[in-house]
Amino acid sequence: MLLSLYEPKFAGIKFKIEVNTSEVKSHETIVPLSPESQDLLKDQTWPDSRIVNCPESDPVINEILSHQILSHKNLSVFRNTNFSMLLMRLTLDGVRIGTVILRTEGRNIYSEEHLRLFSMLNDPFATAFSNSIKYQEIIRLKNLLADDNRYLQRELQNLSGDEIIGKDFGLKDIMEMVREISQIDSTVLILGDTGTGKEVMANAIHKLSPRRNGPFIKINCGAIPPTLIDSELFGHEKGAFTGAITRTRGCFERADKGTIFLDEVAELPLAAQVRMLRVLQDREIVRVGGTEPTQVNIRIIAATHQDLQGLVKEKKFREDLWFRINVFPIKMPSLRERKEDIPAFVKHFIEKKSKEMRLSPPPPLDKGAMERLMAYSWPGNVRELENIVERALILSRGKPLTFLDIVCCDDRQQPLSQPSSDEDKLIDLDSLIANHIRQALKVSNGKINGPGGVAELLDINPGTLRHRMKKMGISYSRLHN
Repeated sequence: MLLSLYEPKFAGIKFKIEVNTSEVKSHETIVPLSPESQDLLKDQTWPDSRIVNCPESDPVINEILSHQILSHKNLSVFRNTNFSMLLMRLTLDGVRIGTVILRTEGRNIYSEEHLRLFSMLNDPFATAFSNSIKYQEIIRLKNLLADDNRYLQRELQNLSGDEIIGKDFGLKDIMEMVREISQIDSTVLILGDTGTGKEVMANAIHKLSPRRNGPFIKINCGAIPPTLIDSELFGHEKGAFTGAITRTRGCFERADKGTIFLDEVAELPLAAQVRMLRVLQDREIVRVGGTEPTQVNIRIIAATHQDLQGLVKEKKFREDLWFRINVFPIKMPSLRERKEDIPAFVKHFIEKKSKEMRLSPPPPLDKGAMERLMAYSWPGNVRELENIVERALILSRGKPLTFLDIVCCDDRQQPLSQPSSDEDKLIDLDSLIANHIRQALKVSNGKINGPGGVAELLDINPGTLRHRMKKMGISYSRLHN
């Protein structure tokens, strides 16, 4: 027996399934047909069921037979010409979906009674074949979706950045902790101010872990209305509430065999915190409107910029949940605590934003630009630095980047638009430059020449720098030179 589809786009017949007394074979063999044979297959007057006791007398079968012999495809149905056939077009709800062929050895074997009995099987054959085609299409789409998901995961990871700026300097100790914790499934709590890169670090933990090929689901707990948080996290059953027309998986189920990142976990409502305890303890969830628990194989990473211990004292965050998520805390340093990474960040953002804005080549830094950036206190951390670089690129119009809108003389100084003095007094230029140099000396540990030295940080000739320092009374005789 052989099941086949007529494929107009290939101008031929696609053989799908072959069944004999010993085995079942799946095929994707396409046999091209001449225009005359194609017209016969489309002909509505051609009988839906027919007997072929002599293969050479049927134009379509004869053409298929000739093609098989020439191309050596060797479908067992067409291995020789000594056979008889019953052919039936399969029709379901008035739509032709394929053909079933029954073959036996010898000529002139089948009779009209055989054809009548064979024709009675149209409906069950058509239904089974239709279901098989739909199932194969579902499998194809599922594989396509899985491939798309892998591609999107890679793209999202690329967007979040493969390179962690400062991993060899300001974040060296943090990266050691990340490498240690990534190999086990313990819950991680990432603490730090807004804009310090908590999400980037969570992504790094996932990518270094054995779960790297699984999903990485990110959710901002503070961005979901309290009435929807349970449904978003745990999913819901059909009919659980108005508008729940289907069963829907929540974030925990979608993160199965992967990692879920709960950003701003302190924003979780108290009711959702109770349900979270069960996930952390038993690794199982119950959908909204459901009663049966569902097991989830996940790794949980939480993050917040708030003081969770303070919230526990104020009864705004459950103490038992705090104990469960605080298994392995990682404190992200602010940018003002890792100023040695600023040059690398600036270079990275200039290249990234210039590419996005199609600026080629990227504009260079103006003299004195880096010391302005190094002297600023960065209350908005890395995210603020990225925005300032982007703004400077927009305003530069190809000219060197100056960053004149952020001038500061100590770690707490605000931009010029927000004077720190109550009397709004301006600092004279010499004092401002002197403070810049002193700040750079602190960053470079007193080194003037060479990589990481003050001259390099301030982009100034070492001889010119010493002259200015001498003029301003800044001693350098005891410093490295």
